[in-house]
Amino acid sequence: MTAAAALAGLVRAGLAGREGSTIGIAVSGGGDSTALLLLLDDWRREGGPELAAVTVDHGLRPEAAAEAEGVAGLCARLGVPHEILRWRWDGRGNLADAARRGRRRLIAAWAAERGIGAVALGHTADDQAETLLMRLARGSGVDGLAAMAAMRRAEGIAWLRPLLAARRADLRRFLAGRGTGWAEDPTNADPAYDRVRARAALAALEPLGLTVEGLCATADRMGLAREVLERAAAALARQAVTADRGDVLIAQDALAAAPEETRLRLMAGMLMWVSGDAYRPRLEALRGLMGALAAGRAGTLSGCHVGVARGRIRVSREAKAVAAAVARPGELWDGRWLLRGPFGPGMEVRALGEAGLAACPGWRAAGLPRRSLVASPAVWAGERLVAAPLAGAGGGGWTAELGAGRDDPINSLVTH
Repeated sequence: MTAAAALAGLVRAGLAGREGSTIGIAVSGGGDSTALLLLLDDWRREGGPELAAVTVDHGLRPEAAAEAEGVAGLCARLGVPHEILRWRWDGRGNLADAARRGRRRLIAAWAAERGIGAVALGHTADDQAETLLMRLARGSGVDGLAAMAAMRRAEGIAWLRPLLAARRADLRRFLAGRGTGWAEDPTNADPAYDRVRARAALAALEPLGLTVEGLCATADRMGLAREVLERAAAALARQAVTADRGDVLIAQDALAAAPEETRLRLMAGMLMWVSGDAYRPRLEALRGLMGALAAGRAGTLSGCHVGVARGRIRVSREAKAVAAAVARPGELWDGRWLLRGPFGPGMEVRALGEAGLAACPGWRAAGLPRRSLVASPAVWAGERLVAAPLAGAGGGGWTAELGAGRDDPINSLVTH
């Protein structure tokens, strides 16, 4: 079997069963994602899935716009639909982290708007090994050291990584054989970046037997360990967790009796479920929150408010985290709520807020805390409140439902 045939086999095995659908593909213009595009296009021409490509221009380098246009040109020659999405940093938080999260949100929204249920990414075995080294340096636990999943559901779609067993050099040889160029990000040679230093360390460690293949095998075993820990957290959740219209209630005694790892994992999962965040909160922040709760104090983390009352911990959305969230009729609000009802011209979904709650005199009968309702979805026509289903306002024609796949906090604890 030729090297090109082996790469084609990886891609087709990784996406088997999706032949009748449209697969999204994130293409940066770099060698890995460009090779994935060509491999998928070869399959498409032989009866594989239809493709739709997307490039996110972060605007962080002068060359970024031209690279995105280069991808657009390649896709046009292949006959693959392509769009460029633009992300701009608001100056808050860590730039690399914000860019990664922003890219995922943009691509997920792009896919949802087009009815695309899966997006393929070009991560390789080299990425896997480099990530493991970087996380070892940061003192990561099992989750951080576990292998990237070949398929992971997050933000309402399936993220596919069919090239995790492929080496970066093989993909570049494949491209060279096809006469197709790719963009080289200059930061890939800048030792100021952790990944570049990890790449150099891998090359230095290989003579000692610390190879990409060996590190990937370790990451795979960490993935098996993660599965055991996830199932322990899910078992605790079945005993201790109750969903309450988008909030989560956790029995404090049951949580306190569990091992620390299980407690932390359950709380992180509930924060992610309520916030819709695809990433776990940092361990230090999570431990700080758990300490506050044990002392009877409330806290905020990951865009959630977490408080204690009558032996139960309530995790609810933080009002300021959704203050700017807006959705049109038929769209998910805050990434999880779908409102149905007699929408009219000019109506949109926004947070109920304090002003909206003041227009709901019977809100106490709804049985949710004030804090939860202020952060709940409502229908507005300009500054006029039309309906607030969770606060019991607007009549029986309006409903608020959690989106498909987002209604089970316990199931969310297990990686899929």
